[in-house]
Amino acid sequence: MRLPAGWSGFLRVLTAHPVGFAGVLLTTVSFVLFAGLFGLELLGLQRNPYLGILTFLVLPGVFLFGLALIPIGRALHARRERRAVVVDLTESEQQRRVVLFLLLTIVNLVVLSVAAYQGVHFTDSNRFCGEVCHTVMEPEFTAYQRSPHSRVPCVSCHIGPGADFFVRYKINGISQVFAVLFDTYSRPIPTPVHNLRPARETCEQCHWPEKFHGDKFLVKTLYDEDEANTERKTVMILKVGGGGAESGYPSGIHWHTSVENRVRFVAADEKREEIVWVEVERPEGEKTVYTKGGREIPDSLLARSQKRLLDCIDCHNRPTHIYDSPERGLDRAFASGRIDVSLPGLKAIGLDLLTREYPSKGAALAAIPMELERHYRELDPEAFEAVRVSVRAAGEEIRNLYDANIFPSMNITWNTYPSHLGHEENSGCFRCHSGEHVSEDGQEIDSSCETCHSLLAVEEEDPAVLHTLLAE
Repeated sequence: MRLPAGWSGFLRVLTAHPVGFAGVLLTTVSFVLFAGLFGLELLGLQRNPYLGILTFLVLPGVFLFGLALIPIGRALHARRERRAVVVDLTESEQQRRVVLFLLLTIVNLVVLSVAAYQGVHFTDSNRFCGEVCHTVMEPEFTAYQRSPHSRVPCVSCHIGPGADFFVRYKINGISQVFAVLFDTYSRPIPTPVHNLRPARETCEQCHWPEKFHGDKFLVKTLYDEDEANTERKTVMILKVGGGGAESGYPSGIHWHTSVENRVRFVAADEKREEIVWVEVERPEGEKTVYTKGGREIPDSLLARSQKRLLDCIDCHNRPTHIYDSPERGLDRAFASGRIDVSLPGLKAIGLDLLTREYPSKGAALAAIPMELERHYRELDPEAFEAVRVSVRAAGEEIRNLYDANIFPSMNITWNTYPSHLGHEENSGCFRCHSGEHVSEDGQEIDSSCETCHSLLAVEEEDPAVLHTLLAE
């Protein structure tokens, strides 16, 4: 195949030195591979995250490195030939070379621009965040995919808007890459994330706690560990509240994050589960300091600890990466009909299977459905055939619950990541509202149940209030 006029001479000049030849080879091969893989990406024919790294990070780097080698090779060739590189635009050959150079420069700029844009887009994708560092991020990505925020891109919460945070978090991501490469990352990933961007700059791009939300009617269903898996309901009015300068004085649970109130706290532990110092600043500027037990907090603790301004994430600490407890996971499966509540003693045997010690996760996933089937077969061999389908469906559901919450490779088990929302299973609200935090004048932080909710029924089998409401 004959090259167009000017190309052969131009190519001969660029490849005259081995370094230049290597540059042309690297540039050509990386360009062809990039174009091919990018084409497959556009057609939706490849979704492998590791091919994404090759396409948008590795190959553009090789392409750029090859481009850098070409002028170096040209200079080395001129030095070896003991002559200077002369550009004489009066010669037609030189003119063709300049035109070709400009055309190739435009092509290179287009390729690098596309690669840079797609590279940034790829590293901002959920695929990159959740699937590339598979062992590290598998638990978080699994929880994310079944969360209320599963359609919100990871970067919307972890980076948010603005170039400064984009650059800061991308630089921080480099250290995380090295932690994965050299196997120095923590197991499990420590929480809370202390350098997380304030919720006002991320969460509140969609949510608005200052808007008056009023009260929320809530029915919570749970099941006893008895033979009948007895259903019980708690009925309450949850005082979400909210409000501020525009809609009235803040009230209810969202009082804590209103801009008219500033609540700061100091925790004695890294997980912020033991709060020992609370300062409340009201709109008129009055400040009240509460300490746990009314004790004086050592200056050394106050000096080395962050006086953190309370925001959404201090209560909604698992807004996306939500892990179930075995009890609540089974309760939701019962309530949704995914497992048959009529199977005798299923809540108790399900909890036993979920909380047993197993030699490995694989062994647990294999044992759970088999053990459940064995239990009901031995319980009543004659009746087993009638419930076989329900038992197998329950076994699969309990197996899936274990699979979604237990990750031995990251040392994640039940309650590794407790939620601070509420106070049923963990300290949550009681970190401050336990009646233990007292000011100098003896004033306690309000710990009355009625502050946040009105309880209409507590774990009743058939709450009368529901019949009353339905009748009305």
